[in-house]
Amino acid sequence: MAGASRYVGFMTVKELLHRVVEEMTDEEAEATLRRIDMLRNDSLVRFLEAAPIDDEPIAVDDKQALAEVEVDRAAGVPTISFDDIKRKYA
Repeated sequence: MAGASRYVGFMTVKELLHRVVEEMTDEEAEATLRRIDMLRNDSLVRFLEAAPIDDEPIAVDDKQALAEVEVDRAAGVPTISFDDIKRKYA
């Protein structure tokens, strides 16, 4: 909804929501309804949504490890999916 901010001030949030819904395909609307249902009814999702943002500083060692990963990604180093690791070591 990148363009939604251009309407702020000219219409209410509900008016904007109505406009977005009218522009959705049936598939998008169905997926959105599932997401809304999950957000409203799943206690874990509600718990996680209410959790405070982790604002602890990142340790120097962690910053270095993240930088190494970014260098590897930029260099095209092959990755292994978590599912592949679980299959291999389970």
